[in-house]
Amino acid sequence: MAKEYRVDLDALDQVVKELNGVLKDMNGTKDKAGSGTYLPASALGKKYKEHEMLHSAHTDMKKFIDSEIVAKIEKLVEDFGQKSKKTKEAYDDAEHDNKM
Repeated sequence: MAKEYRVDLDALDQVVKELNGVLKDMNGTKDKAGSGTYLPASALGKKYKEHEMLHSAHTDMKKFIDSEIVAKIEKLVEDFGQKSKKTKEAYDDAEHDNKM
């Protein structure tokens, strides 16, 4: 007796749609992390020795959030979405071949 498998293709399709929605929402997060946290150098005051250090630390943290957090989450979600899509397509093809 052959083993059978059952894959819910609608559920896989829904996963792909939801991951695409997450990516779309991530664009807003990336914008907020970039421009929404802009801090002009003059906002920290002027003419004291820690001024440049504070402004530099703020700039470094913005870069870290963008490249080490937001970008990596986007890549993870995008990779998972692509793999889910390919998996669904492979099951679709297998189902089509089995019906022939």
